[in-house]
Amino acid sequence: MVQRSGPSSLDVAAATDAAPERNGRTRPSSDKQVSNVFQPGRRTHSLLGVQVAGIGGYVPDVVVTNAQLEARYGFEPGWVEQRTGILERRHAPEGTATADLCVEAARNAAQSARIDLDDVDLLVVGTFTPDYHCPSTACLVQHELGLDCPAFDVQAACSGFMYALVTAAQFVASGNSETALVVGGDCNSRIVDPTDQRTAPLFGDGAGAVLLTKGDPHQGLLCYQLGADGGGTPLLYRPAGGTLTPATADALAAGDHYLKMDGRNVFKWAVRALTDTIELVLDRTGMAVRDVDLFLVHQANVRIIDYAMEQLGISPDRVHNNLQRFGNTSAASIPLAMDEAYREGRINRGDTVLLSGFGAGLTWGTGLFRW
Repeated sequence: MVQRSGPSSLDVAAATDAAPERNGRTRPSSDKQVSNVFQPGRRTHSLLGVQVAGIGGYVPDVVVTNAQLEARYGFEPGWVEQRTGILERRHAPEGTATADLCVEAARNAAQSARIDLDDVDLLVVGTFTPDYHCPSTACLVQHELGLDCPAFDVQAACSGFMYALVTAAQFVASGNSETALVVGGDCNSRIVDPTDQRTAPLFGDGAGAVLLTKGDPHQGLLCYQLGADGGGTPLLYRPAGGTLTPATADALAAGDHYLKMDGRNVFKWAVRALTDTIELVLDRTGMAVRDVDLFLVHQANVRIIDYAMEQLGISPDRVHNNLQRFGNTSAASIPLAMDEAYREGRINRGDTVLLSGFGAGLTWGTGLFRW
């Protein structure tokens, strides 16, 4: 096991210094120690006989740079890049929603796989920014693509793709699906307060998709872990819009329908979650860092990624990052990075790729995938 220490106060402060609270609002209590919030768990599983037959990604054409946000809202120049590594992100234009992004990513995945979408017999969409509370975004995607299959959403925020991937892989491995379409997509620009320097610049819009089919016995998830700890709810959530606190006029006026994040504690939790879960799946398979060909982790913050990789002794050249161009795309983060890495020739048949997502819930999902 890798011996490591927690993030220093300097590292955390540099990554998450918050701008003053706007409009005098205060957040729900989240002052409990992260060590009391994150319950890592030790359960892991394997799921073999599944392969990725095709990958596709899609991001909107509208590019929003840090300079544009600084000019538009008066954000501190250089604040975003210094603390997150993000230079720009994509925003969906008016009239374009999560389902639209997912449809384009799915079409690109089908083209990559040279598979007719008529062959798809299962659709699972990971998203926490659905077009509607009901019906599911998956149903909208299913209709637009003309699929003849069951379709449903999985909501695990930035871990959504990993949850959706494992769910769909169960169907394929058991023989209950021959061609499963898995999509992770989010339209984050619609759920963040555009004037909030702490959250709005971090997020972008996009979608990524994979097609799963039956593979060789050695292909698939050598080991994976899905985890959740609802005790961390106050660290990252949207207070209004659900059945506990409906989106009333007062709630909307207070901005409680926007995403709220305790950046300091989320940073500390994310580093610990990422390092712990990666160590666990490696340990359970008897593998070492050197045995993994490529690391594809959730693109939330370059400081989170760099710090965790340093703690684990993973060289930066074995980690694929694209958040400098796309920001945090939530459930789309991992499949977008996967699509890009595959097209660049960084993933080949027989490779072992580590995938890891973490986000609101709190949730996390990590898997060693044998390509």
